[in-house]
This record gives sequence, structure tokens and C-alpha cells, in this order.
Amino acid sequence: MESMSVKIPPEVRAAMTEISRKFGRQGGKKAARNMTPEERTARAKKASAAAARKRTAQRLAKERATKPAKRK
Repeated sequence: MESMSVKIPPEVRAAMTEISRKFGRQGGKKAARNMTPEERTARAKKASAAAARKRTAQRLAKERATKPAKRK
């Protein structure tokens, strides 16, 4: 992907940032209001599984870093 070669003026960048902040905060809440209970449950389960995978990967990486390598 090529980078943009157009410079965005600081005042436009500030306005874009403010709009992003305003609408970004309500994104999850608005999405949850528009979902059925089953969809919310599925989304929560997916997020929970992803968090568990991340925790497990971090724990395993930490264990590998602290234990000496086994010799064959």
C-alpha cells in the first residue's frame, strides 16, 4: 500500500481528530444497542476467547524466556 503524499493541514487534522473522538466513543455502545441478545453474546464470547488466547501466548512466552532450553 502506498503512503499518501498529500499533507493534511493542521486545522483539518484537528477537526478530523475531534470527530473521531466523538463518534469513536459511542461506537461500541451504539453497536450493542443495534444487536440482538444472541449477537451480543456471540461478540462477547469471541472477545473473551481472543483475550484468553492473548493471555496464554504471553504466559507461554514468559515461561520460554525464563526456562533454559532442553538438550536432546
